[in-house]
Amino acid sequence: MFENLKEQPADKILALMQLYREDPREQKIDLGVGVYKDASGNTPIMRAVKTAEKQLWEAETTKAYTGLAGDPGFSDAMIALVLGDAVPRANVAAAATPGGTGAVRQAFDLVRMASPSGKVYVSDPTWPNHLSILKHMGIPFTPYRYFDNETRAVDFDGMMADLAQAGKGDVVLLHGCCHNPTGANLNLSQWQAVVDLLLKTGATPMIDIAYQGFGDGLEEDAAGVRLVASSVPECLIAASCSKNFGIYRERTGLLMAVSNDAGAQKLNQGTLNYLNRQNYSFPPDYGARLVTMVLTDPALRADWAAELEEVRNSMLGLREQLAAELQRLSGSDRFGFIAQHRGMFSRLGASPEQVETLRRDHGIYMVGDSRLNIAGLNKSSVPILAEAIVKSGI
Repeated sequence: MFENLKEQPADKILALMQLYREDPREQKIDLGVGVYKDASGNTPIMRAVKTAEKQLWEAETTKAYTGLAGDPGFSDAMIALVLGDAVPRANVAAAATPGGTGAVRQAFDLVRMASPSGKVYVSDPTWPNHLSILKHMGIPFTPYRYFDNETRAVDFDGMMADLAQAGKGDVVLLHGCCHNPTGANLNLSQWQAVVDLLLKTGATPMIDIAYQGFGDGLEEDAAGVRLVASSVPECLIAASCSKNFGIYRERTGLLMAVSNDAGAQKLNQGTLNYLNRQNYSFPPDYGARLVTMVLTDPALRADWAAELEEVRNSMLGLREQLAAELQRLSGSDRFGFIAQHRGMFSRLGASPEQVETLRRDHGIYMVGDSRLNIAGLNKSSVPILAEAIVKSGI
């Protein structure tokens, strides 16, 4: 049987990580992997999370399973964080998942069950794993224009023209904030225009929100998601706790199915429970328990929010420093978009050849489409990167 297996394509980001590790140069910069790093190059455990861990160690009395959808307290806390009071809690079905990726996978599974002939509209570009999972599951998808390589901003006219082709039974996959890989986001008026189009076409939105708090703030980053959820008949939301709680390895996420018909919640919840049972039965609880403790304890929440704001402002500062340094070295403001983008990523608009030049000649590692992780920089490495970008003719 095993002889029938075929070699699978290597994950480009994981391959890039391996190349970086094998590079003997002392001066090298890793801007590839999508993990937050502080100025020392470490991915720290957040203060509030560490405190919650100590409290949990003292208080936990069992490792028995939680429910198929995970602990209800986790769902309540995350729904409040992401949706606020945009929709009644009774209208939201939710299930804990192994990370945001697990939520995305479960959402696609639900889409396949509910609309077997529908297709998923995916931004061009998008997080590569979106496409990988869709291909693996055999779900048809089509790209919609999103990023303008010339302006390094959202190609909103192109986006709207492409999404106008979606219809009832189709799904439109949107990034809630801090678009990965481009860093270019919709503003609130553009979100409203997307809502109006969805209402016209009947397509169902699915929102992947993995970086709430990394862009303009916790509330600001959720504004588009809340607008959509409160305006359309139904939507899916995949939320990740990896980045904003710094618990990457704990694999903590939540899938939400929102309907403006409260009567649909029971069926939706049963479906999410069923999907969890078929894929991994009971979801992980440790990370979810920590998130719940942080979000429901006023002191822990305040400390977490303050540290998250420090992280956000650090990335904004690096963006502004890099844009200013590039302007100084190039004598051009063509890199001003870096300061305008939000989240961990920006897409330079460089060619694969230029990206290879950065790696080969300067020890700077980024994904081949020129996505760079801003959080991989610090104040000392920004000038090195800026000089390399200019020398490489980008």
